[in-house]
Parts: sequence; C-alpha cells; structure tokens
Amino acid sequence: MEEKYFGYPQFDENGEEILSTYDNEYRAMMMDVRVYRMKAGQTRTFCRNGEETAVLLLSGEIEYHYEDKCETASRKDVFTEGPYALHVCSGKRVEVKAVKDSEILVQCTKNENEFSSKLYRPEDAPWAYSSVGKFGNVAKRRVNTIFDKDIAPWSNMVLGEVLNDRGNWSGYLPHRHPQPELYYFKFDRPEGFGASFVGDRVYKSVDNSFSAIPGGNLHPQSAAPGFQMYTCWMIRHLENDPWLQTTRNEDEAYLWLHDAQF
Repeated sequence: MEEKYFGYPQFDENGEEILSTYDNEYRAMMMDVRVYRMKAGQTRTFCRNGEETAVLLLSGEIEYHYEDKCETASRKDVFTEGPYALHVCSGKRVEVKAVKDSEILVQCTKNENEFSSKLYRPEDAPWAYSSVGKFGNVAKRRVNTIFDKDIAPWSNMVLGEVLNDRGNWSGYLPHRHPQPELYYFKFDRPEGFGASFVGDRVYKSVDNSFSAIPGGNLHPQSAAPGFQMYTCWMIRHLENDPWLQTTRNEDEAYLWLHDAQF
C-alpha cells in the first residue's frame, strides 16, 4: 500500500471520518485519528486496550462519562473558544454523549503506560500569539498546547491547536523534526482554503482535510487571504526520541529571515 501525505476524507453514514490508522495509507503517522459528528442525544463509547486516547471537542456540547464522573464541555467552534480534551490510558472506558449536535476528534496511539485520566480545559491550554512582528508580520498565529512531553511525560503523543490569521502562515520558518505529525484543518467559511507543504509537495488544504507529515519533512502552512484557518496538530513521539518544544529544526536556508527587515 503506497503511503500518502494528504487526505480529503468524507464522513460516512454513521458520522465517522477516518484520517490515519495503523494500516492505511497514512500508517507512518503511528496514530489512529478519527473525527465524529454526533446528533443531539447520541452516545459513542471508546475503550482501547494497549492504547492511550484523547477525545477533543471541536464544536457543540457533550458530556464526558469516565471513572464514575460526568463532565460537561461546550464549545461554539474552534475559532472563538478554547479546547476541552479528555486524555485516558489503555483500557479506560470513555462514553461521550452529545447534549447538542457536536463534533469530536479522537486521537489514539499505542501506549501501555498507566496514568490518571485528565480533562484539559480552555484555561489549561490558553491561546498565545507566535511570531508577532516577524517576517513582515505575515506568520502571526495563535497556538495552544493541550499536552506534550512536558505536560504529560507518560504520553506517546502531543495534541495542540493553531489559528492562522487571515492570509497568514504557520509552521514558519519552514522546519522539520524526526517525529511524524498530522494536521487536521478547518476553515471559518466553507469555501476557505490554504496551502500545505510536505517536503517539496504542495497540497490544497480545505475544510476537514488533513496533512500527514512523515518525520524529517519540512512542513510550513498558509491560509488564503480572507479566511481563518484552524489546525489541530498531533505528533507521535518516537521511542527514546520524544518531540520537545526545542525539537523544532528550522531549515538553514531560511534562517536569515530572523534578522531581515520588511
């Protein structure tokens, strides 16, 4: 099966949209990532042995049921409100009930470590602007990190979000790291689009598309003028080589831009 680097998945009749799995064309991501649309009153249950699971609310209102707890989370959309994400270890059962029509993203990877379940809330992952005033101020974007190796050292994955300002770049300067990364895109208008780079390949990013970036590939992104772009970024740590905030390796050909005046 030939590996692919970009996907335009569709929701099936059950409201499931499959991104990467351990054996599809995007298996190099080493993660199972899916998105679900849920009608009000619908319930979905997740429980994976030998895998950790994160359930991120993209929009709507849901109840997380786990370990005899019930936690309610509400999010108008990914452009105006911050994230809720429940992170559980292998064998933990999570039931998600949609109070209103909702959309969730579920990220899994293999991990036998036991750890306490954690519901991350917007105050745990505040948005912060990056690259303000640099590169002609066209790479300014908001970023949050829901969890990474510093926040959850027991985890084998990273989960975070990016909001591009209209017409701006993210992942800039062009950079690479050994760990695979998956980007899931949303736009604030249905006709919105951008460009996603995977090495020397360029793809048109649209609403609900995704980019599967094998380790070692440069991967900047851009949003077209007039459209705000959301990216859910997910990284899989490598054994004895986790992704860290300092792992970002900017391509030497572009380092001069740090000192350039526009």
